Amino acid sequence: MRKLVVWNLMTLDGYFEGEQPWDLAFHNTAWGPELRALSERFGREGDLLVFGRKTYEGMAAYWPTAENEGTVKDYMNSIPKLAVSRTVKDAAWNNTRVVSDPVAELKRLKAEDGKTIFIFGSAELVASMIAAGLVDEYRICIAPVLLGSGNPLFKKASEQTQLKLTGSTAAANGAVILTYEVVKAA
Repeated sequence: MRKLVVWNLMTLDGYFEGEQPWDLAFHNTAWGPELRALSERFGREGDLLVFGRKTYEGMAAYWPTAENEGTVKDYMNSIPKLAVSRTVKDAAWNNTRVVSDPVAELKRLKAEDGKTIFIFGSAELVASMIAAGLVDEYRICIAPVLLGSGNPLFKKASEQTQLKLTGSTAAANGAVILTYEVVKAA
């Protein structure tokens, strides 16, 4: 059975982007050798990336022509991807297929053999995966900044999710990378 892992950067006050979509300037406060190494590791560990429509559109606009990204660019462009959307029918970014029912699709994919499935960004998609009980692990990089306002990574939920800290790493620039496993109900 495959794991579904949520990965994102967020500010200490909980935002994964600023007031405007793709306002990610705060990422520069966290980016450094530790995050580059982690990003490269994700490329070896995973075999599928999942994005909500908005995140997919931003990633698809950036990665095919990204400069100075080396190994990370290579895996971002080559790894299979799912774009979750009810309005987009065709996805032009290499190795992408569009799905409209992510809960059913990810239940099916998690039951198959394979490597880790990652959701990058995509707060609304993450909220639906949390509600469906499909997330196995969260890997969150806390950027050393208080943004003050923006789009929160975690949306309101109908119930509490118990987590177990399984790893923490402090980067030289003050960012902290946290790994939490979801504690499944007995």
